[in-house]
Amino acid sequence: MVDLDARAERLDDYLAARGLEAVWFARPNGFAWLTGGSNVVDADADLGVAAAGYDGEFRVVTDNIEAARLADEELPARVAVEEFPWYASSLSAAVADASPAPAAADFPVDGFESVDATRLRQPLTPEDVERYRELGNEVAAALETVGRNLDPDDPEYEVAAGVDISLASRDVRTPVVLVGGAERATSYRHYTPTDDRLGDYALVSVTAERGGLYASLTRTVAFDAPDWLEERHRAAARIEATALAATQAAAAGDLTDGDGPDTAGDVFDRVRSAYDAVGWEGEWKNHHQGGAAGYAGREWIATPDADDEVFAPMGYAWNPTVQGAKSEDTHVIADDRIELLTKTGRWPTHTVESVAVDGVPACELELHAPVVK
Repeated sequence: MVDLDARAERLDDYLAARGLEAVWFARPNGFAWLTGGSNVVDADADLGVAAAGYDGEFRVVTDNIEAARLADEELPARVAVEEFPWYASSLSAAVADASPAPAAADFPVDGFESVDATRLRQPLTPEDVERYRELGNEVAAALETVGRNLDPDDPEYEVAAGVDISLASRDVRTPVVLVGGAERATSYRHYTPTDDRLGDYALVSVTAERGGLYASLTRTVAFDAPDWLEERHRAAARIEATALAATQAAAAGDLTDGDGPDTAGDVFDRVRSAYDAVGWEGEWKNHHQGGAAGYAGREWIATPDADDEVFAPMGYAWNPTVQGAKSEDTHVIADDRIELLTKTGRWPTHTVESVAVDGVPACELELHAPVVK
C-alpha cells in the first residue's frame, strides 16, 4: 500500500500554496498514486469509475455499482467511500456536490481548477521505490523467460502474446508490447508486432504497469547476429549510461552552472552530445530518448526545450536507439545510487562507460547486453 501520510504532507503543501480546500483524481494513474488502488473497469476509458480526493481526509466518490468492491478490494481502510446512484449523476457532478470549494481535479469538473498531477507524483517515496523494485523484477523475469525461448521462425505477434500472458499471470498489465524481427527492427523504431518471422535477431520492448507504477525495458535476442549489432548496441548503451549519469547530476543541481534547477532539457543536451561522441550524430532525431518514469510510462519525455525539473529519488527510463539496436531499462536514481530495477541477474550484462560530455561525471554501469543463441 502507499504511504498515505506522505501523500497527505505533499497535498497539504499543494492546497496551502494554491488556496484550495480539496483536490481530486479520476485518471487511473492519479487514483493509483493517491490510494494504491485501481479505479479501472474499462481499460479504454480515459477516466476511471471513481475519483479519489483529499481535503484533509482521504475520500473516494463512486457510484453504487462500484462502492462496495472498491472498499473491500482496492482501498485502504483509512479511505472513506461515498456513493451516488448510478442513474442519478455523473462522476463529475457527484464530485462537485461532495467536495468543499475551491478545489482542483485532474478531470473536468465545473468550477474546479486543473491539477498538474505529474508534478505531485515526483519524487517517489521509499514505499513507492520498494514496490517499484518488486515490479521491475517481475517484469524482467517475465520478459526474459519469453526471450530465452524464442526461435527464428516465431511470428512477432505470437511472441507478443507470450509476453502478455507471462505478465498477466503476475497481475501485471502491458499497455505497450513491441516485437521487431530482424527486418522490421531495422526499419522502424516502434515495431508493433505483425505476422513476420523473427529471423536473425529480435528486439522485444515492454512498458508494464501494476499498482499505478510503470516499468519499461527492452531485450535483444540474436540467433545469427548481424555484424553491426554488437557495435550499435554498445553505442546505444553508452548513451543510456550517459543519460543516467547526467540525470543524477541534474537532480543534485550539478549539471549546469545556471541559477535555477537543472532540467530535462539540460539532460537532453548531454544525450545529444553522447550521440555525437559515439559516432551517430543526429540519430536522436529518429526516436524519443525517454525520461522520468513512475506513475506513468513517462512522467515527462526529454526534449531540447523541456523545462521539467529533475528529481531524486525518481524512476527514469531512457531508451536510446541506434539503427536496429536499443538499450532500455528502468532505474531509480537517488543522490547516492543509480539502481537498475528491471533485472533478474539471469540475463547477460556488460560494463558500460558513460561518454565524457559537459558536466557529466565519469560513470560505469552494468547494463543489459544481447543474448546470443
